Amino acid sequence: MEILIIILPLVASIISGFFGKFIGDRNSEIITSLMVSISAALSVLIFYEVIVNNYENNITIATWINSGSLEVNWSMKIDALSAVMLVVVTSVSSLVHIYSIGYMSHDPHKPRFMAYLSLFTFAMLMLVTSDNFIQLFFGWEGVGLCSYFLIGFWFKKDTANKAAIKAFLVNRVGDFGFALGIFLIFYLFGTVNYSEVFSQIPNIIDKKLIFLGFEVNAIDLICILLFIGAMGKSAQIFLHTWLPDAMEGPTPVSALIHAATMVTAGVFLVVRCSPIYEYSELALNVITIVGMSTAFFAASIALVQTDIKKIIAYSTCSQLGYMFFAAGVGAYNVAMFHLFTHAFFKALLFLGSGSVIHAFKNEQNINYMGGVWKKLPYTYILMIIGTLALTGFPFLSGFYSKDAIIEFAYLKGNTTGYYAAGVGIFTAFLTSIYSWRLIFKTFHGDYKNKNIKIEETHESPLVMLIPLVLLSIGAIFAGFLFKDLFIIHEGVNFWNDSIFFLKPLSTEHPPFWFLILTPILVILSIPISYYLFLKNKNFSNQILSYNKPLYEFLVNKWYFDELYDYIFVIPSKKLGLFLWKFFDIKLIDGLGPDGISSFIKKCSIKASKFQSGFIYQYAFIMLLGFSALLTFLIVK
Repeated sequence: MEILIIILPLVASIISGFFGKFIGDRNSEIITSLMVSISAALSVLIFYEVIVNNYENNITIATWINSGSLEVNWSMKIDALSAVMLVVVTSVSSLVHIYSIGYMSHDPHKPRFMAYLSLFTFAMLMLVTSDNFIQLFFGWEGVGLCSYFLIGFWFKKDTANKAAIKAFLVNRVGDFGFALGIFLIFYLFGTVNYSEVFSQIPNIIDKKLIFLGFEVNAIDLICILLFIGAMGKSAQIFLHTWLPDAMEGPTPVSALIHAATMVTAGVFLVVRCSPIYEYSELALNVITIVGMSTAFFAASIALVQTDIKKIIAYSTCSQLGYMFFAAGVGAYNVAMFHLFTHAFFKALLFLGSGSVIHAFKNEQNINYMGGVWKKLPYTYILMIIGTLALTGFPFLSGFYSKDAIIEFAYLKGNTTGYYAAGVGIFTAFLTSIYSWRLIFKTFHGDYKNKNIKIEETHESPLVMLIPLVLLSIGAIFAGFLFKDLFIIHEGVNFWNDSIFFLKPLSTEHPPFWFLILTPILVILSIPISYYLFLKNKNFSNQILSYNKPLYEFLVNKWYFDELYDYIFVIPSKKLGLFLWKFFDIKLIDGLGPDGISSFIKKCSIKASKFQSGFIYQYAFIMLLGFSALLTFLIVK
């Protein structure tokens, strides 16, 4: 049963990808959606077994590498951590497959799209069920490749191609650090299997290495290198620039890859490697700082974006920051709790935005929407639910998981923890502001689209709405139902050995004022947003007149793209142009094939002049040749 969870999406991808033109669009959609849905049902059964019977297993599928001391298997590790990820990946993927039947109905390449979705699901499942770092890296690169395929799915669109290449290149930076981390693990331990590596960690706590001319602690170096990989995949600050541009792909791609699954791979990596990270205080502090910085900066940018999908994309960056600083303060279980709840409400918001875009005939600018809440009543209600869950409105899923992160950061008791808690509270307020800005500008106020009449907007078909309804159930109830399971209480540890705690988490409670602070700010943000973005129609002009530099700073996304252009892109282009014109054209081509062919051509032109047509000239040349040959023979 366990192996079927992985095999079914792969088989679905092969059938749709290679035989889609023979079986037809509709059959491709049905087969891929059905197989991934079966995989989701089996994942739920595994999750149930883990909850009820503490089920754990390590199934060896095949031997992959057996060379010297390196032994790597294709395997499937089932424990609490992988069971949670199986449910998240397969459930969201199955709903996205079904949603895509309606959303991509007018696309001429539906079998290829469904094949990519299923292939991505397979790669992600290989990642989360691995019991060694090599299989993890295989899945890691597999989801990166599928992300490239899906972002650039509309390959005739120039911006989509550029976004796909950007995502691929930025992720290569993180993956290089990740690969170095795996090499270092094998160098130090002689194995890449989790259980063997984790058992040896206490033996090298004091081991020092020379890296780039500096003496560093081996544990710190491993953790930092692995985290660089996590930063790239989970779009943390400095390696985040690919995620907003990735919105050029179809909306179902955004929901599957850039909200609920692939971008959470970095969080999963850190949590899976908790037996290593628990021995590196430096790495945990770095993760906390990077996480809280990402949470704040992404939320600040989302305040002024106008593309509906990019607002939600920056929201994803911000929420991933929350997960990382939860892991940084040692609350790995809470990071996974937020990953679990976030998958439901963020996929709901992305698919909801797709429903809006579908209604507006591919318009994505919220400034050209408005006044359609009566025309799109189901989408409106479902996006309200997703927004309430995202902002942490009391008793919805985000309320339990996000507040738990802030509370555990506060209970950490050190300077980094207090800073993270403070930034988390302020970011929660910003999150609520930009989320309600999206709702008010999209659904309320005056209708602003001049290209499409309001009568032409319409609600999405059932095949798109049903996945939204199912996700909304998770967005409402996932936090309440699973909070006691995910957050460790005395005598109850759902995670068992899948998450390692060197020191037990604090069981104290923060002050009452601290507990109610975030919910109060979240509730107050609703009337504030209503006034700023709906009632006060001159707010944008007022911002421009009062603080234009700050507005420009945020609109230009903190100028990260411009900075990277100046530091990396422009110099690389200049170097490439120089190497092309001087080395390639002048040296290699000039002295190589072009030079030789030019020399032969000139010789041929000179030789052709002997072909005059006069017999006496031919006789004279023959005489010269005979004389030269005779002279050569005599001299010899």
